[in-house]
Amino acid sequence: MKVEFSAFPKAFSGNVAVFVAAEKQFLATANAIDSQAGGALTRALGAGRFTGATGQTATILGQSGGADRLLLLGVGKGRELDARAAEGLGGVVAAEANAAGHKAVTVVVDPVKGSRLTPGQIAARIALGAQLRNYRFDRYKTKDKPEHKLSLEQLTVVVAGPADARKVYAQLEPTIDAVFMTRDLVSEPANVLYPVEFARRARELTKLGVKVEVLGEAEMKKLGMHVLLGVGQGSERESQLLVMRWMNGPKDQAPVALIGKGVCFDTGGISLKPAGGMEDMKWDMGGAGAVTGAMKLIAGRKAKANVVAICALVENMPDGNAQRPGDVVKSMSGQTVEVINTDAEGRLILCDAMWYAQEKFKPQAMVELSTLTGAIIISLGHERAGLFSNNTQLSNRLRAAGSQIGEKLWRMPLGPKYDKLIDSEIADMKNVSNGRDGGSITAAQFLQRFVQEGVAWAHIDIAGVAWSGKGDNTTPKGATAYGVRLLDKLIADNYER
Repeated sequence: MKVEFSAFPKAFSGNVAVFVAAEKQFLATANAIDSQAGGALTRALGAGRFTGATGQTATILGQSGGADRLLLLGVGKGRELDARAAEGLGGVVAAEANAAGHKAVTVVVDPVKGSRLTPGQIAARIALGAQLRNYRFDRYKTKDKPEHKLSLEQLTVVVAGPADARKVYAQLEPTIDAVFMTRDLVSEPANVLYPVEFARRARELTKLGVKVEVLGEAEMKKLGMHVLLGVGQGSERESQLLVMRWMNGPKDQAPVALIGKGVCFDTGGISLKPAGGMEDMKWDMGGAGAVTGAMKLIAGRKAKANVVAICALVENMPDGNAQRPGDVVKSMSGQTVEVINTDAEGRLILCDAMWYAQEKFKPQAMVELSTLTGAIIISLGHERAGLFSNNTQLSNRLRAAGSQIGEKLWRMPLGPKYDKLIDSEIADMKNVSNGRDGGSITAAQFLQRFVQEGVAWAHIDIAGVAWSGKGDNTTPKGATAYGVRLLDKLIADNYER
């Protein structure tokens, strides 16, 4: 979709969206149109439910100041109009335009009293939100109906001082490609996106200056990553360790390590999952997808920071060579693991990836994302990701970043009594406890055993938020790319110099 920022024209035409504040308070443009039309807008809203609340819309045809179709767009109370809300308005406009089959739409940005955003910032955020909403993964449809396709091709944002809006938007624009990359990765079927193909696509980041290295099974075996390799040994697809480096900060600054779970398809292995819903396990690599997208965004905006990303890429399949329940495997750290359930595979591949990151890069902080447990969905539903951390400062930084960009987190507990539940009688630990109690917590406890002393660590369980059955204003149904903007915001606010 093409985006343009324009000064106020002499007259409007086509499909135009104008602001209305809470309690049906017309802002400048809507008020002018209403006056020109002899109060037609006021009369049209007289008996309706539209109040001007944030994200509400009402459509008026004719008598609209030259526009063929006027969309009244609720901006709520001024203090409510922050960056996230402005992006949501853009998403609403895009969704409305596509639902109506319109190819072009104009949004008029008036100053909003009480908002901390300038009109230029509001305009730029509206454009970003519209772009993020204007996405559909349909590359495999050969007979798609026209009414199901995205129609919106042109968005014009009218604002006083369009140059300021263009400048802000240019800073935000890398977000679009990064989010779309992650959505594409997570949406791809597993016969198309397997570990080697995932790594190949990640190599595209070299164009932005990211150094990309891929370790194969032979190299991982030499490093002693037997826990990771055990998960993938039942698949014909070779496992990979994807290593991405963006070192654009001070030379004396230790990097931040981002770790992503990349199970490109998860059958559960010998501990086979039920057939119903197994097709959704193509997105069990959502953590790796988010980390890769975050690296694209960090590099795309040329962040002044040092960041490394490690993604463990495997398939968990149940052939005759697959890992068995009861097997004992040795990790790169030297610790041994009794595999009780082969469907608790994410923590197995992550522990070796985390250890590799710490041994090779000595990070000051390590943040890991994974679609790790169904238990986190039972706890938090689909509204928040679960956050586990050994460091309150890092936890607070992540929560602050998430609240600003709309990727919410809820900190979960850790503790010795939970940790004791994964003690094994024949190895250093087992990969699950004996019961279902606290499943997301015991998974985090497992990972914490591979965090070296002095390293600030956070584990984010995104099982409930990596995919959405309904979407929101800026995210259509499907892959959400949760984590891309969260990780970038964490870096931007805390680790750039």
